[in-house]
Amino acid sequence: MTPTPFKVPYTTLGQQSSEIKQELMSTFEKVLDGGRYILGTEVSAFEREFAEFCGSKGAVSVASGTCALHLVMRGLGLGKDDEVITAPNSFIASASTIALAGARPVFVDVQSDLNMDPARLEAAITPRTKAIIPVHLTGRPARMVEILKIAERHHLFVLEDAAQAVGAKLNGQRVGSWGNAACFSLHPLKNLYAIGDGGIVTGRDQSVFDRLLKSRNHGLRTRDECEFWSFNCRLDEVQAALLRVQLRHLERRTEARRQLAFRYNELLRPHITVPDEGQGEYCVYQTYMIQADRRDDLRSHLVKHGVEVLIHYPTPIHLQPAAKSLGYSASDFPVAMQAASRILSLPLYPGLSHAQQDYVVELVRDFYKSRG
Repeated sequence: MTPTPFKVPYTTLGQQSSEIKQELMSTFEKVLDGGRYILGTEVSAFEREFAEFCGSKGAVSVASGTCALHLVMRGLGLGKDDEVITAPNSFIASASTIALAGARPVFVDVQSDLNMDPARLEAAITPRTKAIIPVHLTGRPARMVEILKIAERHHLFVLEDAAQAVGAKLNGQRVGSWGNAACFSLHPLKNLYAIGDGGIVTGRDQSVFDRLLKSRNHGLRTRDECEFWSFNCRLDEVQAALLRVQLRHLERRTEARRQLAFRYNELLRPHITVPDEGQGEYCVYQTYMIQADRRDDLRSHLVKHGVEVLIHYPTPIHLQPAAKSLGYSASDFPVAMQAASRILSLPLYPGLSHAQQDYVVELVRDFYKSRG
């Protein structure tokens, strides 16, 4: 292979921010000069605009995606005998926030799209089950129609973990508007990102919003009256202002991601399993995750030649040391376990050039050609 003069990083946040730097800087100066830095007009405006974007009844911003999950779970009044069902192949916050709210995380296996398998969900429901947390992994919408039917039949609260899925749609309806509530992360590696950390909750349950307005702010009903013990989980005014700028560019950036993902799919399809969209799905490809034979060797090959790749996630949640007391084994969720040995996340972001993409594809092709 002819050596190329460039490397391919996993992401280039500085480059993406530089494209709208003047907007960001002027917005920052406006907040700085305004002198209101906590729970001001920028937070309110961002919440209103984000709810409108999602087609949600409302939105409440918080300090991180993990805070969003945790505060919603705590608001359900869970106890040690209660259970909440989620997927085992997500980031740990999907389950840790259940445990931190006082309940037991219960897992069900995923299907080939790596999202919760509705066919396995009902068997996991017991009289102790209080809620279901489907995860829209990699920006691909979970099977919400089937999941909601099951939840309604058993009178269960549904919390969408939409941390990776801002802008994704199922049957034309955006994630964040399906469940009783939905939690988004605004971490810098997400498609809509703060210049730091942030999170936001949407949904259709007004009681969730009413409680969050207090629970994100120490449980305060007024400045001088604390209704219940809680945390300081507010989104800063400056982050809200910068997120409003980012939100204006989100759909353009999402379409750029989608076109790059489709191009990867066509070029890589003969060699590895690619993340094609299913019927009715509009995926936003926060992570471009392939499944590959000899994954670890392929990963080493790509890294050796200057391509930064990641694994999301090499160890499923149920096998983490923190989950030992739950009593799960490696054989409990075979689809998730098999995927954990085959998944690999390739660089994909607005600004990734076709030349860089072609370089990645050529490396993958050479890897499999040289090994028969």
